Amino acid sequence: MTSGQSIPMDSLPTLRPGSGFDHLRDIIVVDLTTSVAGPYATMLLADFGATVIKIERPGGGDDARHWGPPFLDGQSLWFTAINRNKQSLTLDITMPEGRAVLEDLVKGADVVVTNQPPRVQKKLRTDFDSLIAHNPGLIYASITGFGLSGARADWTCYDLIAEGYSGVMHITGAAGAAPQKIGAPAADMLAGQDAAMAVMAALIKRYRDPGPQLLDISLVEAMTRFLSCRITPYLGSGDEPRRSGGTDSVIAIYQAFDTSDDPITLGLGTDGIWQRFWQAIGDPDYASNPAYRSNANRREHRDQIVAHIQETLKQRTSGEWLEIFSTARVPAGPINSVADVTADTALQDRGLFFALEDGDRRVPQVGLGIQFNGETMQPNALPPELGAQTEEILGGILNYSPARIAGLRSAKAI
Repeated sequence: MTSGQSIPMDSLPTLRPGSGFDHLRDIIVVDLTTSVAGPYATMLLADFGATVIKIERPGGGDDARHWGPPFLDGQSLWFTAINRNKQSLTLDITMPEGRAVLEDLVKGADVVVTNQPPRVQKKLRTDFDSLIAHNPGLIYASITGFGLSGARADWTCYDLIAEGYSGVMHITGAAGAAPQKIGAPAADMLAGQDAAMAVMAALIKRYRDPGPQLLDISLVEAMTRFLSCRITPYLGSGDEPRRSGGTDSVIAIYQAFDTSDDPITLGLGTDGIWQRFWQAIGDPDYASNPAYRSNANRREHRDQIVAHIQETLKQRTSGEWLEIFSTARVPAGPINSVADVTADTALQDRGLFFALEDGDRRVPQVGLGIQFNGETMQPNALPPELGAQTEEILGGILNYSPARIAGLRSAKAI
């Protein structure tokens, strides 16, 4: 980005760091993760008020810091998307001095999150057994491609690989076309969300059972579970889902349609909506046809129904139809681009998109999307610059003396 150039963030509401949610107040998370799934998990925990200490390699840090362009003020926007509300500590845990710091942090932590394969966990002594030796009440969350057990446990994995394994790519795309990846790191984000959810459940269980807990999250399994509503019908019927451009659904009419300008989505999911739809477009007699009385009947005649709907919808603009369907309580919507969705004032009013500003730093953010008692999440810190809180963590949380911190820096352990 050229200095002074206008960017979409400029039109977003501006927030400054505040107190934030406090549901996980006093919970300390040691974050050993990198890339997407792990950092997203720990950001969710931080959004709910946990203190997240992000341990990064000196000099390089989280891999995602280097994913770009685009960059904003020299910082990867992929990184800033999933790392707010954290403190960054640079630490070389392969050095004895750095290892001692890690062990001190683990002793006082509630949770450790890692996303290294089992072989690497053991090599670095960041595996479950190694760390609970220093904290027998530790909640240990591992996010890997294939889980901690099984023949594939040590295989490397990225979101793309997990999507291929899960089956989602096989059923995504137009009929007769090549399989397609989902247009976001879905397996990463789902696995990260699973990890955060599992940690919260483990924190509740800890009140009944203070012993250590090992949480094993797999990208492939998170992504596969995402397909439950396609997998279960196949298992119970033998009817395998096919690539069909988003039109093949248990609901007969559930797809995109062209209008006189832009396409819209339309979901006629119940008999009542079916009736309201035809009333809204001025053809109530069509809805009363006995051949279409149920969803199962409508599936038998899907092609001719779709053709009739398409012919009708091309007679007006998308805006006109969406207003009509909103009034008639018929589920319909636009097919937004990323530019469209971020400019959606209704979502902005709900606090989903904002620019987080502190001093001379300003970064765009997507909010938590969860409200408590009518309140949206208020971030307490921007995504950290590499190692920005190193001395604060060592001196404030671990109570290290200035001399010890200086020694660590001299040894290049931090």
